[in-house]
Amino acid sequence: MGQFGIGQSVRRTEDARFLRGRGQYMDDINRPRQAHAAFVRSPHAHARIVAIDTAEAKAAPGVLAVATCEELAADGVGPIPCLIPLVGKDGAPLKTPPRPALARGRARHVGDAVAVVIAETLDQARDAAELVAVDYDELDVAAATATALDDGAAQVWDEAPGNLCFDWERGDKAATGAAFAKAARVVCVDLVNNRLSPNPMEPRAAIGEWDDIASRYVLYASTQGGHGMRRTLTSGPFPGHETDMRVVTPDVGGGFGMKIFVFPEQVVALWAARKLGRPVKWTSERAEGLLSDTHGRDHVTHAELALDAGNRFLAVKVSTIANLGAYLSNFAPFVATDAGVGMLPGVYAIPAAYSEVKGVFTNTAPIDAYRGAGRPEAIYVIERLVDAAARELAMDPAELRRLNYIRPEAMPYTTAMGLPYDSGDFAGAMDAALERADRAGFAARRDAAREAGKLRGFGIAYYIEVCGGGAEERASVRLEPKGGVTVTVGSQNNGQGHETAYAQLVEERLGVPFENIRVFQGDTDIVGFGRGTGGSRALAVGGNAVIAASQKVIEKAKRIAAHKLEAAEADLEFADGVFTIAGTDRRMTMLEVAAEAFMMANLPEGMEPGLDEMAYYMPKGATFPNGCHVCEIEVDIETGLPRIVDYVVVDDFGNLINPMLVEGQVHGGIAQGVGQALLEHAVYDAAGQLVTGSFMDYAMPRAGDFPEIRFETRNIPCATNPLGVKGAGEAGAIGAPPAVIHALLDALAEYGVTGIDMPATPETLWRLIHRAGAGA
Repeated sequence: MGQFGIGQSVRRTEDARFLRGRGQYMDDINRPRQAHAAFVRSPHAHARIVAIDTAEAKAAPGVLAVATCEELAADGVGPIPCLIPLVGKDGAPLKTPPRPALARGRARHVGDAVAVVIAETLDQARDAAELVAVDYDELDVAAATATALDDGAAQVWDEAPGNLCFDWERGDKAATGAAFAKAARVVCVDLVNNRLSPNPMEPRAAIGEWDDIASRYVLYASTQGGHGMRRTLTSGPFPGHETDMRVVTPDVGGGFGMKIFVFPEQVVALWAARKLGRPVKWTSERAEGLLSDTHGRDHVTHAELALDAGNRFLAVKVSTIANLGAYLSNFAPFVATDAGVGMLPGVYAIPAAYSEVKGVFTNTAPIDAYRGAGRPEAIYVIERLVDAAARELAMDPAELRRLNYIRPEAMPYTTAMGLPYDSGDFAGAMDAALERADRAGFAARRDAAREAGKLRGFGIAYYIEVCGGGAEERASVRLEPKGGVTVTVGSQNNGQGHETAYAQLVEERLGVPFENIRVFQGDTDIVGFGRGTGGSRALAVGGNAVIAASQKVIEKAKRIAAHKLEAAEADLEFADGVFTIAGTDRRMTMLEVAAEAFMMANLPEGMEPGLDEMAYYMPKGATFPNGCHVCEIEVDIETGLPRIVDYVVVDDFGNLINPMLVEGQVHGGIAQGVGQALLEHAVYDAAGQLVTGSFMDYAMPRAGDFPEIRFETRNIPCATNPLGVKGAGEAGAIGAPPAVIHALLDALAEYGVTGIDMPATPETLWRLIHRAGAGA
């Protein structure tokens, strides 16, 4: 193992340019003759667009164009597609009303773009946008998830009567019903999974260009994968071949799922660039992003767990209303259904499971994937059910879990939802977490806190997720004559450290100096194919593609070395970057082979020069990272203010490529999970107005909201990929919400509190405490 190889906590190589201010984000890019776009957005959640008067705006200084949906339609710009062909219970497809880049006929949520102004400068575009006069006829609004299906609710789309997009199911309904019929006890919970705004550090941005010589579009955008964006753009808004579009993604300041999707502003920037014959740039303001970025979560759920007389789980059934917003984003129906519902059995040996999901339209911003994308919602449901069962049974929640865990000797294990878990020791990870958290000493800590006017609670949650699978990925590895190594791979770094981790894989396999390796992503002209980043698949899929390409390089290099050393290939051994004839001191390094590989006269007959190999990797199955989160929290009785005083997590991520990168991902995920549990909530009022339209109202977690997060791993190599790795990027956001809420429920148990919805703000907790106190 080299200094920079697999298993080493190598510092991120990309940080050198970031810390020196030499990264290149979208705001750093300005194209020659660039114009600027500003959007006119609806102030109403639901309104008929009677007329749009653009005359005054067109006459404003510096204005190059003002457009509405009519101009885009006249030039053949199509709607943004939903990419999920979901089929409901009755075999009917989901309702897919069109999503134009600029609202047509009606505005359907606050912030819906109805017009765009293009001007020489950003200030001129913004000033002129204020001169666009829109005559609206306000309509009734359906804003709340829980009531969107009610009789008499306002209709968001004529194409979706009753606001129902789909009514979908998964699992064995008959077996689940039979299990409930014989149950000794049924535990029920009603949950709200609160709506969240992703808020990456770098907001969305786009520069559209028209390359007149190549007759194609060029999009510069902060994305999670340019190839997927190119496919979507050329299958919907700009129908044509993928070669008609180039997508360039520079450094990306966070994505969290939201930067996977095609948004209206990207479409408009591309259209305007071709129309005007010059680049057009748009960058979201923070308030604009809160209105128009895709949001996450927003489910209302009723769930039930059946137990036998010995407290073993028999079945789980779940009914969810999932908010989709006003338009279907690219993957929204998948997130609400198959992305997460399969995880509902969690880590438990539950023989039967059934879930139904109703997807609903509302007059709110579209919903799509947000870190975890369905898995946090599912694990929150099953973990809240298990904790509620422990309380009803007056049983230790750890013991109830231990009784019902899938055991290591049962692996591989196929769950009631059909997912094949390959590995895991759930009881072992929980026991390690409880020991690290000093559960035995908690009673004394609780008593000390009570004397100081605090309520102290101890919460356990165990998550598992499906990730790191799906479609194939491609990578190439090229050695240069002077020893440089170029790696291209179709995933997209959003801050995770891909450049470092991929270079570690190549250093480990080829034995070339780590500092010689350069990793390229983010340009569809340089990287020929890619599936992008999402679902924690970068290393599990992209990493294995890099390994496969590296192995091809080794095989070709071995033939060259054998030729130069005048030996049989079978007699050559390769280790630490050196080919050696077995039993001798005759050797040739990989870098020496690379120098020879570009001179055809020195190669075996019929071999093409160069060491440039490409490989695809198709995962044979998903990975199932899992782990136990333990949260200890204090709540001030007088103010309701919660404070996390200790947080322990023990994870199973299989083989670790870079433990430090993994820990960073876990810390970031926990920050977002704690944010959901205690602080964050995108709130719409009854009129569909976004109440949390700035960071004055949408509470983001800060460093002071966290103690030191104590992290360790108990890893079991994954059996479904050659590297043995399991995805790690989303894990923290999945385990944290139930762990925090369970700790709060434990803290408030003496007040008879049995349910707390997220976010558990100080006001919420104060009211629960004092309402109970008043009743007593």
